[in-house]
Amino acid sequence: MAESSRFDHDLVLAHKFPETTYTYTERDAAVYALGVGACGRNAIDSDELKYVYHEDGQQFVQVLPTFSALFSLGSLTNGSIDLPGLQYDPRLLLHGQQYIQIYKPFPSSASVINKVSLAGLHDKGKAAILELETKSYEKESGELLCMNRSTIFLRGAGGFSNSSHPYSYSNYPKNQAPALKIPKSQPFAVFEDCTQPSQALLYRLSGDYNPLHSDPMIAEVAGFSRPILHGLCSLGFAVRAIIKCICRGDANIIKTISGRFLLHVYPGETLITEMWLQGLRVIYQAKVKERNQAVLSGFVDLHHLTSSLQLKYSSRQETQEFHPREAVGAEAQ
Repeated sequence: MAESSRFDHDLVLAHKFPETTYTYTERDAAVYALGVGACGRNAIDSDELKYVYHEDGQQFVQVLPTFSALFSLGSLTNGSIDLPGLQYDPRLLLHGQQYIQIYKPFPSSASVINKVSLAGLHDKGKAAILELETKSYEKESGELLCMNRSTIFLRGAGGFSNSSHPYSYSNYPKNQAPALKIPKSQPFAVFEDCTQPSQALLYRLSGDYNPLHSDPMIAEVAGFSRPILHGLCSLGFAVRAIIKCICRGDANIIKTISGRFLLHVYPGETLITEMWLQGLRVIYQAKVKERNQAVLSGFVDLHHLTSSLQLKYSSRQETQEFHPREAVGAEAQ
C-alpha cells in the first residue's frame, strides 16, 4: 500500500508522461492478426486473409482496428507506469477496460507518436484505479489516427490518500463510458471461436510481455492456476466476430470500441461472442463455453451498416420475426 504522506495530488496532476514512438511493419500487423485468432479456423477465410496476406505484396495487408491498443504499450508494459507517489506490485496489475476511438484506417506500416495523459485516478482502499489516455499520431503526416483510454486496476495500491476523503479524479465526459446493460432478448448474431493453448504465447509477440501470461509461477502469485490470456487478446477475438458477423468483413466501418474485462480466460478455452444490434451500436458479450461465464462485455459503434444488413435489420424492426444467423451468416457450434 502506498504511503499517504508521499501523495501530492497537485504533483500528480502536473505530471507529464513522456511521448513514445511506436513503429510497426506489415509483419507486425500480420503477427498481431494471428495472435487474435485471424484465420485460426480457416487459413483461407476471405474475411480475414487480408490481415495476413495480400496478393500484391505484404505492403497492402490491412490492419485490424484493435491493433491500435498496442500503441499504448510503452506506458503499460510490465506495469511500468511511473506516477509520483503511486506504489504497486506490477505482478498484481490487471487490465480493467479499454476504450478506442478510431479516426482513420491504419496504414500497413507506420511510425506513430503517442501522447499520454492522465485520464483518471481513484483510490479504492485496497486498490487503485488508473486511467491513461493515449492519442496516437502518424509521424509522417501528423494526422491523428486514434485515441486509447486504458483502465488499469492496481491491486494493493490503494490507501494512498486521506482515508476520510479518498482521492478521485477524472478528466473525460462520463458519456464516453456509459453503463452497459446486456439485452435479455435473443442475440442478433452469435459467433463461436476457439483459442489455442499457445494463444497467449503467440499474442505476446506483439509486445505485451507481462509474465502473467506466460510464467506459471507469476500466474500463481497473482491467484491463477496457470497463465491467463491477455484481456486485449480476448477483445481482439470479440471484435473480429463483430467484423465478420455485423460488418460483413469491412473493418473500416468501425468507429469506436469499448470493452470491459470481467473475468480471465485460459488459453485453449472457447469464446462465444453474442451480439445485439441497436441502431449503429453493437452491444456484445463474450463467454467462455467451458465454464459458461461471461469474460468480456462492451459495445462497438459503427459509421453505418452495410446495405444488405440495413435492409434485414429494418425488416426485423418492422416484423419482429428475424433469425440472426439468416441475416449475418453467424457461425456457432
